Amino acid sequence: LLDVAGDQNGAGADDAALEELCRIADDLRRQAAGDDVTYVVNRNINFTNVCYTGCRFCAFAQRRTDADAYTLSLEQVADRAWEGWQAGATEVCMQGGIHPDMPGDAYFDIARAVKARVPGMHVHAFSPMEVINGASRTNLSIEDWLVAAKEAGVDSLPGTAAEILDDDVRWVLTKGKLPAKEWIEVISTAHRVGIPTTSTMMYGHVDTHAHWVRHIRLIRRIQEETGGFSEFVLLPFVHHSAPIYLAGIARPGPTARENRAVHALARILLHGAIGNIQCSWVKLRDDLCRQVLQGGVNDLGGTLMEETISRMAGSENGSFKTITELGRMVAPTGRRIRQRTTEYGTPDAERLAASAASD
Repeated sequence: LLDVAGDQNGAGADDAALEELCRIADDLRRQAAGDDVTYVVNRNINFTNVCYTGCRFCAFAQRRTDADAYTLSLEQVADRAWEGWQAGATEVCMQGGIHPDMPGDAYFDIARAVKARVPGMHVHAFSPMEVINGASRTNLSIEDWLVAAKEAGVDSLPGTAAEILDDDVRWVLTKGKLPAKEWIEVISTAHRVGIPTTSTMMYGHVDTHAHWVRHIRLIRRIQEETGGFSEFVLLPFVHHSAPIYLAGIARPGPTARENRAVHALARILLHGAIGNIQCSWVKLRDDLCRQVLQGGVNDLGGTLMEETISRMAGSENGSFKTITELGRMVAPTGRRIRQRTTEYGTPDAERLAASAASD
């Protein structure tokens, strides 16, 4: 990988080696996931941006007294879920800041509010950081909190807050707020109690290529033990408004070569363990999305409808794509685009008709 990706400025790399790596990854993608490029119609609901965690890569968090601070009511959360359902969504993805006044059982209320308004909606909600926060505030064990969350309507967890699962890197990024072992404990416990999760890696900041390899191998090891990951999602660092970049500590995100190499590497290292490799169209330009789709990636994630976190960090690629726009982006690859459910099944005819009608 060090030879193929080049140095962190993109120099000194072997073009032929990178093309070969991507070709191998794409052959494995074809074996594992076929030729369809999949996506889910979903709505992001960032229910509060008030957060005192202090992650140094984040431009989303606000203090209670900041002019842009907000916290949605349960009714507003339910309204947004209903609006998403009307537009054909099958999933809401809900994450928020770590609000100092929010009780640990408020997460259960949020999930119940969505299920009460839209019983058929898949609730993909609450990062491991939020789980730790909720469990500590309710004096419940992680397992008991997750069981209660599942009973309240949580169907799966986003495997975010992983960043790089190396505590030296995490100390620089988050001041050690969520040690790697706690992320692993939350995820492994969720799998054990029957809650599937995604897995993620945020790269291109203060990390090295060796960190990527170790992180992906760790994800594979967890999957071999639990089988609970539905996909692996690669999240390039968006630097523009990130405090750690503005302070001169982090580099300005990964290079184009690194993006291609790490998506291919993920497919190769996870082959036989995790079948779905997802790129983030929010964080990559359309042309880079097409390149990684031809180098091991089979999934685009969601249409999002409302995406705040990347936009606040300075992402320039929008916060919503229609199905037609996703199709237009993928068309030059010659691959078919297909709507999926969170679990990588096919939505029923009513959902497909609703999403097509709102396109």
